[in-house]
Amino acid sequence: MGGTQLTGRVIFKGDPGYIEAVKNWNPYVDAFPLVFVFAQHTCDVSNAIKWARENDVPLRVRSGRHALDKNLSVVNGGIVIDTSDMNKVYLDKRNAIATVQPGIRVGPLVKGLAREGFMAPFGDSPTVGIGGITTGGGFGVVSRSIGLISDNLLALETVDANGEIIQANHCCNEDLLWAYRGGGGGNFGYNTQYTFKVHRAPTTATVFNIIWPWEQFEDVFRAWQEWAPFVDSRLGCILEIFSRVNGLCHAVGIFLGPEEEAIQLLEPLTSTGTPTQIIIEELPYLDAIEFLDPPEPPVADQNFKFSSAWGLNLWTDEPISIMRQFLEESPGTESNFFFINWGGKISKVPSKETAFFWRSPLFYTEWNATWKEPSEEAASLASVERVRQLIKPYVTGSYVNVPDQNIRDFGEAYYGSNFARLRTVKTKYDPENVFRFPQSIPPFQ
Repeated sequence: MGGTQLTGRVIFKGDPGYIEAVKNWNPYVDAFPLVFVFAQHTCDVSNAIKWARENDVPLRVRSGRHALDKNLSVVNGGIVIDTSDMNKVYLDKRNAIATVQPGIRVGPLVKGLAREGFMAPFGDSPTVGIGGITTGGGFGVVSRSIGLISDNLLALETVDANGEIIQANHCCNEDLLWAYRGGGGGNFGYNTQYTFKVHRAPTTATVFNIIWPWEQFEDVFRAWQEWAPFVDSRLGCILEIFSRVNGLCHAVGIFLGPEEEAIQLLEPLTSTGTPTQIIIEELPYLDAIEFLDPPEPPVADQNFKFSSAWGLNLWTDEPISIMRQFLEESPGTESNFFFINWGGKISKVPSKETAFFWRSPLFYTEWNATWKEPSEEAASLASVERVRQLIKPYVTGSYVNVPDQNIRDFGEAYYGSNFARLRTVKTKYDPENVFRFPQSIPPFQ
């Protein structure tokens, strides 16, 4: 055994608290590690990395427990370094900079900033950890106004494969900062602090939620895709179409402007089909976030399998019929197709400027199947993969934060032509490939 001792809140298999520590948002990914280290300080992360290397134990890092595929943030028989106890936020109001530990969840972070009059990009789930979402890009309904989460990352602190604590910013280790702005979590080091640019929040914002009869979803999607990518960049809109057994088809989002203007901008949607509900409401900014990101339980009551892609072109009848077949046949109550409009600030950053490559799509999409019984798992997994294969001619790439291990050529799918440079950074900072997991970035040999 090596000489390094584990520090922090250490929970071995069999210890009190172990069963609770095993639980993730998506039960499909649950594993049974040898030990969890709930780091309290950066030195706990350093000690855990050294201990794992001395004892030849596989390593993973976890912040919000929101990994969507297996063996990415947890591993059977390994050590999981969990940063959820490291959740402090320091706001420098004068310079509009927030210094954030990786364990805070997106909801509390964004709502806390809003109370101080600032906004930051956020995704569609409040329970996601900022640690993971940041490094893969991170986007939501305000991203067309203020960019990706990773675009707002100014600096970070990380612990490298030797357990050394290093800083990456525009003055030192700039290649590492470049890589972590979209190159995915856990590849180059285990991050312990982020520094973000934040933005003055408007006093009010207009939120909306439009619901249609499920049967009208094809017309709704066609209207949405011809409107959403091209609308005023202050407007971010999610379209969600759930399985027929669920029956929900709705568009939800935010406009960083007044209600009267939002009503006009939304007219192409509200005049489509026969909506059963139209909410368009100007609210104080904090209430707008509460509307968009209502509380959700930290652990889901069913299993999820996702895949994702970008639409570079408007969808023709063929991909729409692929979506229809999936949604008609899926028995899962939470199975769905999810879309969000691209453009605005996201598209203004050149593809090579950060590791996040996919700047020019019209929209992003993901689809998922859900199941509760083990007997339903194989069919659910197969249904998601079938869509991925059929829809390939009509989409491009995939989103590293919605990973899918069925993707063989994952480097190009997630990172486009930035993959080779990411491998160069990996070779420099982790030449022995200590931080490896399914679909991790491989160093050059």
